[in-house]
Amino acid sequence: MSGSRNGNRPPAGRRNGIVVGGLVAVVVAMVGLSFAAVPLYRMFCEATGYDGTTQRAAAAPGGAAGEPLITVRFNADTAGDLGWEFRPLQREVKVRPGEQTLIAYHAENKSGRDTVAAATFNVTPLKAGAYFDKIQCFCFDEQHLAAGASVDMPVSFFVDPSILTDPNTKDVRTITLSYTMFRAKSEPRPVADAARPPAAIN
Repeated sequence: MSGSRNGNRPPAGRRNGIVVGGLVAVVVAMVGLSFAAVPLYRMFCEATGYDGTTQRAAAAPGGAAGEPLITVRFNADTAGDLGWEFRPLQREVKVRPGEQTLIAYHAENKSGRDTVAAATFNVTPLKAGAYFDKIQCFCFDEQHLAAGASVDMPVSFFVDPSILTDPNTKDVRTITLSYTMFRAKSEPRPVADAARPPAAIN
């Protein structure tokens, strides 16, 4: 009987192949999930406003007279290796929910070389992210600045009127929009001075 049972089992080499194949499939699936995790997380944040992620919209719905004003403040940070000056042209504005507002940030490339940069962003309080909608923003694309060049970059946005009726956000009267400008992933790193050949001595 035992010999009959053993006869139905696949050879050891085949069993090992099945095990190895299963492990490879698991590894491939884990790698695929790790690559998918970042865009999936970004999509989740954009859809829900999680972690202060702002929304995108085609147009503002328009505000109603008599609705309370909300103060929107603007913040700017710059990665240390970028070599740009980056700041808002206005520190704050008062907006009526639903009305489109246009402001701008200023950037100047002081690095001495052409540079490509990109911006990350969020709003605080984080719970306001689901109600802060951008129509146009420099943060949607990478920004290229030649050495010494400067540019004013617009941001067109509105605050969704639903922020006033959501029990979780109806107390929000101040929102801070923050950007961090950093070297884009597509931007090649400058060669370190130490790696350059020494200058000829006359």
